[in-house]
Amino acid sequence: MSFVVIPAIDLREGRVVRLKQGDYAQQTTYDVDAREQARRYAGAGAAWLHLVDLDGARGGSLANLAVIESIARDGMHVQAGGGVRAEADVQRLFDAGVARVVLGSLAIREPGRVAGWLETHGAERFTLALDTLRRDGAWTLPSAGWTEAESRTLDELAPWYAARGARHLLCTDIDRDGMLAGFNLELYRHLAATVPAMAVQASGGVRSLEDIRAAREAGARGVILGRALLEGRFALAEALAC
Repeated sequence: MSFVVIPAIDLREGRVVRLKQGDYAQQTTYDVDAREQARRYAGAGAAWLHLVDLDGARGGSLANLAVIESIARDGMHVQAGGGVRAEADVQRLFDAGVARVVLGSLAIREPGRVAGWLETHGAERFTLALDTLRRDGAWTLPSAGWTEAESRTLDELAPWYAARGARHLLCTDIDRDGMLAGFNLELYRHLAATVPAMAVQASGGVRSLEDIRAAREAGARGVILGRALLEGRFALAEALAC
């Protein structure tokens, strides 16, 4: 399976933003248009784009669907999520041109329902976002834009989904998200050993091209790049060459 570099755009009230460690009070807003930024990434050679509706993730509704649709209609393969709570939301994203729907909170809270969607629509149409915090020796899984604690753990749910045919797993170490501290390579080595059949996307903390190479060597099948690209720490074309 090939390794894929995926630039990311986080949306809040239609604007391009980044949060530190998922904290909505620690927001950086970038003076760029989301659709134009997506076109720049496509022009640099990116085949995929990761879009996050931060308003939806916290509030439970697709608040930035119009922006997501405008980007998806431009021709890139888009995986998008944030605010998906029902199958109608999944269909709205598919209808908007989204190639893969990202399921986070629902994948943690209602795995049975999500497993049904994997069977109905096909596992290739979904990316499961099991974003995690290391607490008391366990990889915990906060939900609702990382604002609410849940009882299930990454080591419980990732193998459960793998056994049901899930193909794509996005896993962010929340402590590193937006911190430019490098990927948590221990986490991705662990996932590569635990769920080898799943294509794991590493996210959270990338700061250099070496971090991308290290994630690949740790067993990740892809990386999500957000703040590092927006702040010009390296060019997307350089990252794609990794």
